Amino acid sequence: MGLWTERVVPHLTDRALAGADVTVLREAACEGLAGRVLEIGFGSGLNLPCYPTSVASVDAVEPSDVGWELSAGRRGAGRVPVRRAGLDGQRLDAPDASYDAALTTFTLCTVPDPAAALAEVRRVLRPGGALHLLEHGLAPDDRVARWQRRLDPVQRTVCGGCHLSRDVPALVEAAGLVVEELTEVGLPGPAVSRPWTHCFVGRAVAP
Repeated sequence: MGLWTERVVPHLTDRALAGADVTVLREAACEGLAGRVLEIGFGSGLNLPCYPTSVASVDAVEPSDVGWELSAGRRGAGRVPVRRAGLDGQRLDAPDASYDAALTTFTLCTVPDPAAALAEVRRVLRPGGALHLLEHGLAPDDRVARWQRRLDPVQRTVCGGCHLSRDVPALVEAAGLVVEELTEVGLPGPAVSRPWTHCFVGRAVAP
């Protein structure tokens, strides 16, 4: 599955998450970003058109060379300068309190240790800086949550390690970030998959 994850999944993700409905959610997650921004899980750069003019620069953490290559056109066409700043969101090569804001979109589902990644986000955010997020995870409906857990092994295999059932709000709060805004919504897509992709859009602040 190494070749599938490395070469195929980035292309599938780029196509599956580029639709207009998902872009609306990306715009909501990016609203209010400003200054020096860290984006963990930059992927193919689908967030770039959603960045507000208040963003001065983006440091992108992206482990996939294919994903980074796919982002070349968007980076070239964008207003915001983007620098690839690392490969692993669990170990950031950045000083404490060095970013005004951070962004994750469809990242915490896949990173092997989301608690470590969020602890790093907390470390590098300046006091009062915010993590903006668009993530999917554990649904509040017990019936749906049971199915998410049953489908997790298949999801991880087919989608490059993606989990359906991670408790995103709990993970964010456990990292010491204060959730100030959080909206829950079903991810747009085929009806057969929609129940399992429960999304969280919001903002959590570093105290």
